[in-house]
Amino acid sequence: MPEENLPQPSDHPSTPPVDQADGHRESGSNLAGRAGIPPSNPMLPPMPPMEHPKEGPERLPYWLRQSERFLRVVVRMYLGLLVCCAPWYPPAWDSNPLFSSPPSLHTFITYGAVRGLVSGLGLLNLWIALRDALRGPSEPGQQ
Repeated sequence: MPEENLPQPSDHPSTPPVDQADGHRESGSNLAGRAGIPPSNPMLPPMPPMEHPKEGPERLPYWLRQSERFLRVVVRMYLGLLVCCAPWYPPAWDSNPLFSSPPSLHTFITYGAVRGLVSGLGLLNLWIALRDALRGPSEPGQQ
């Protein structure tokens, strides 16, 4: 077998290849041209990096931000009132088919502490909605 004639891997893979025609090493611009990358022209100034357009809340119109804030406040207040009052309304809480199927869950949700905890979450939601409603118009950098 002629395994002796096979090319051996070079010890220095970072060195540019030797041109077979004249025995000179190729410059970086010639390598770039052969790899499909256009060679850099030293006569042209370097291109500045491309700037991406800013995306975010500052690009939204003021009326859209305010209407989104209004809808967020209304939904939070509605859910907060619902969650705050539902545990104390017996037709919605005690005879709910989701809670009455396992007997252990039904006894758990009838505890006053569980009702108070759920009402507290509703009050927390109402407080967040009120704070968001009373806060002034948001600045472009704020959420």
